[in-house]
Amino acid sequence: MKDHPLDPAVMDFIHANGLDTVEGAFAYRGGEDLSKPNLGHRRRTRLCVPDGEQRGAVLFMKRYGKLPFAKRLWRWVTGRRSLCEAGREFENICALCRAEVPTMLPVVWGAERDLLGVSRSYVIVTAVPGDALERVGEEFMHRCGGEGETMEQLTDGLSDVVRRLHGTGFVHRDLYASHVLLHEHKGEIELNLIDLARAFRPCCRRFRWRVKDLAQLKYSMPPLWVQRFWERFLRNYLLTEDAAVLDRWERAIAVKVDEMQCRQQRRTVRRNGKAASCESR
Repeated sequence: MKDHPLDPAVMDFIHANGLDTVEGAFAYRGGEDLSKPNLGHRRRTRLCVPDGEQRGAVLFMKRYGKLPFAKRLWRWVTGRRSLCEAGREFENICALCRAEVPTMLPVVWGAERDLLGVSRSYVIVTAVPGDALERVGEEFMHRCGGEGETMEQLTDGLSDVVRRLHGTGFVHRDLYASHVLLHEHKGEIELNLIDLARAFRPCCRRFRWRVKDLAQLKYSMPPLWVQRFWERFLRNYLLTEDAAVLDRWERAIAVKVDEMQCRQQRRTVRRNGKAASCESR
């Protein structure tokens, strides 16, 4: 693992605001709450460290509140009472940092437990620079003219990050372009993975899980990038020019992409149907 010392001001900020305990984290009212659909019992907050060597350093805190009693009881009955989303994400980040996969740095986490297992938990991580490929990918391609060395650098960097992730034995499970951040600095491209709460190391069917990750990425990347650079990405990811190997992966990925497109179409039809029903009332 590379040496990534946190700015002492970060830990001073954590201690001063009581963010080194579960009670303090859930009592904290500062920062900027970040709303997002389908968060459920989760709460995301952006924190800004006011001083230190990294003046204005940004942290993110996820707080996992208590689930409804029925869901907690179900976890207990099914043997998942020890499941802790915050702890799992913290450990995932630590493991990927040790493997030098570019991602956030872990800061602190904690959990409270009762007879039904983990009741609530939280995790704090550092921010990484840049913006999601989902938001800036098309604009980035437009600036680059959709071709050239810069686009090849992006594609090769992306394949390297995903290959290194899978090389650790982990799969992301949400490897959409919204969870890959692109940062441009002095003519260089930096990519970082975020949102590792669902990542895990499958003990079997690894091909299936890796295919799902790759299909999510292909589905969510700009169509022009897929058209022009997907083949290069896959060759670099697999480190092979073997046509039979590439074809096997490509066919498996295409099946998953088709499934995602069908699900999205069904969701769109249902939403449009509900909207039409509301308008007719």
